[in-house]
Amino acid sequence: MSFDTVTAAIASAARRLNDADSSVEATLEAIAFAARESIPGFDLVGISTVDAYGNVSTRAVTDARVLEFDNVQYCLGEGPCLDALGAAHVVSVPRLRQEERWSRYIPRVVQMGLRSQLAVKLGLDENGTLGGINLYSTISDDIEPEAESIAELFAIHAATKLGRVTEVDQLNRAMHTRKVIGQGIGILMERYDIPEDNAFQFLVRASQADNIKVRDIAQRLVDQINGPRPDIDD
Repeated sequence: MSFDTVTAAIASAARRLNDADSSVEATLEAIAFAARESIPGFDLVGISTVDAYGNVSTRAVTDARVLEFDNVQYCLGEGPCLDALGAAHVVSVPRLRQEERWSRYIPRVVQMGLRSQLAVKLGLDENGTLGGINLYSTISDDIEPEAESIAELFAIHAATKLGRVTEVDQLNRAMHTRKVIGQGIGILMERYDIPEDNAFQFLVRASQADNIKVRDIAQRLVDQINGPRPDIDD
């Protein structure tokens, strides 16, 4: 693959990411499909993310078989995907059936038809590890020489886009939380004719007693007045 071809592949992927919907889920899906189109030799791609507690989950796939390969790694606690999320950053595994690392993982996925694999971290210095791109091949034992370099360049673009979208999503959720708590406080102030501080303390005590978030207590009050609304997770 020539330098011009590599440049064109990355440029095409960047355009696809920029054209994606601004939601986190749409961005993750766009990253998965753009990676499959831009990084040669892999027919299956998935995107894993890491939450604040270090839990890893698959959030977007180009094919349901990705979930099978990912789940084997999650269940066994080993594999290229997990190594890339740690210190390795990039893990390339050509001719997978000859691989001696991950002694439990390799036999399982070889039986499932996997032939080679590439895993790349999605990370930003200021945000740490956002997740990883998991590329699987059931069509080739070898990994093309340019694939790893393209994947690393692609990951930089993808992480930047995902970081921006995630930040906006978190801000929107925080604004929603403050709004709901404010509405809950207002309802209590009116219902019981109490000052704002007392209404807030009421929410806090109810939260502690029932082990439920203050926001969720407030949402219940709002729902009693306005009717139920869709849940918004943290």
